[in-house]
Amino acid sequence: MNISDSPINHLAIARSSLLEPHDLVDADVFKTLAQITQGQVDYADIYFEISHSEGWSLEDGIVKTGSYTIDKGVGVRAVAGERTAFAHSGEISKSALARAAHATREIGRVGAKTRVDEPRKFRAAEVQKLYLPSDPLSGMSATEKTQLLKNVEQLARACDPRVTQVMAQLTGEYKTMLVVRADGLIAADVRPLVNLSVTVMVEEGGKREVGSSGGGGRFDYSEIDTLFVKNHVNAAVQHAIVNLAAQPAPAGEMTVVLGAGWPGVMIHEAIGHGLEGDFNRKGTSVFSGRIGERVAAKGVSIVDDGTLPRRRGSLNVDDEGNASRCTTLIEDGILRGYMQDALNARLMGTDVTGNGRRQSYSALPMPRMTNTYMLNGPHHPGEIIESVKCGIYAVNFGGGQVDITTGKFVFGATQAYMIENGKVTYPVKGATLIGSGPESLKRVSMVGNDMRLDEGIASCGKEGQTVPVGVGQPTLRLDGMTVGGTR
Repeated sequence: MNISDSPINHLAIARSSLLEPHDLVDADVFKTLAQITQGQVDYADIYFEISHSEGWSLEDGIVKTGSYTIDKGVGVRAVAGERTAFAHSGEISKSALARAAHATREIGRVGAKTRVDEPRKFRAAEVQKLYLPSDPLSGMSATEKTQLLKNVEQLARACDPRVTQVMAQLTGEYKTMLVVRADGLIAADVRPLVNLSVTVMVEEGGKREVGSSGGGGRFDYSEIDTLFVKNHVNAAVQHAIVNLAAQPAPAGEMTVVLGAGWPGVMIHEAIGHGLEGDFNRKGTSVFSGRIGERVAAKGVSIVDDGTLPRRRGSLNVDDEGNASRCTTLIEDGILRGYMQDALNARLMGTDVTGNGRRQSYSALPMPRMTNTYMLNGPHHPGEIIESVKCGIYAVNFGGGQVDITTGKFVFGATQAYMIENGKVTYPVKGATLIGSGPESLKRVSMVGNDMRLDEGIASCGKEGQTVPVGVGQPTLRLDGMTVGGTR
């Protein structure tokens, strides 16, 4: 079915799952908002949510764990100036709303100089159709899910006799949210999310190595078909086998070529967080106060785009009811904007960008990334490789550390190769990229034309909250990067 042609009433679905089962109607929510806005507040909202999630895991040929969780509740927020009052409850009821309203309206006694008047008329938000509101958990039986994981095991061992261990995880989530704001906006979204991850261990001559792959997005389990599974099993096995032949990576300052796709996680961590509104409003980001300045080499353009159909990081509306959008952060090396939620946009005197996100009803929203990636440049990836006399070609990354205030980072490459005289030669291991986000942007000398997003595996942590995101980039050449190696 074409998503854009499908009749979807997100608000009706949200009302039927979040209000009606608890004997609530719109008028009860409006009454609560009216109680909150009796105080002097600049902004107020009520956020309802119900989430069904499950996880299945296989190890040593056995499906060892299977979990299913239902979490639901409501969060009530009032904002005055920079101060926020917030109450949440795992109970959705008239009495819970009344208690939450009493707790939050106390903020009106301090801080704000203006008052949010009770809206005369509430209006429903225009909601995009980036994914179908299908429930992935109910689309496949438990037997089918466990068999899918067993198929991963069988396929991996059939790929290569050196495979000694296989681990796989299948996860699914079905989340419905409803937000009602004091300015009269009502918005709802129904969000599916699935993921399959595969990890294999191979052994040869007493040497062991690990490889992994995985993918997913905002769709149901029907997308994780035989071809999907085979592709990720083959990728995981190949990753591990390449590492068996890897030699110690050299250390020093050298040219680094980053592969397309998942290496964009470095953009996310080392640059993206520094472009979130709260860090810039507080002046704690290295990018604070630099709108209109050159912060990267010419040809470097980075966007945050929450409107990509069925992508893991996409949202029809954010958790404050604002439509997600494509926000230009850096354009041809010039800093153009930040990612904003309602609070920081108001305090900075700018527009919201649809980046107000929260992990659940029990957490406050904050500016967060959706799908963050670098746009294409003019160069063929082969041309970039051929331009390097001696360097590192990093095609996969593992963990890393980043200091938001300085942009300094350390990232470990889990799959990398040497480039010698314009050709990719042998795999290396132990390569670590060391530098700073702003400085690395200035060292980009060639941008490829092969922009690719990750396979749908990324999650982002900030202040104790985790949300699904997407990352991506084309092949990049960076000059004079510091590489930590093992020789």
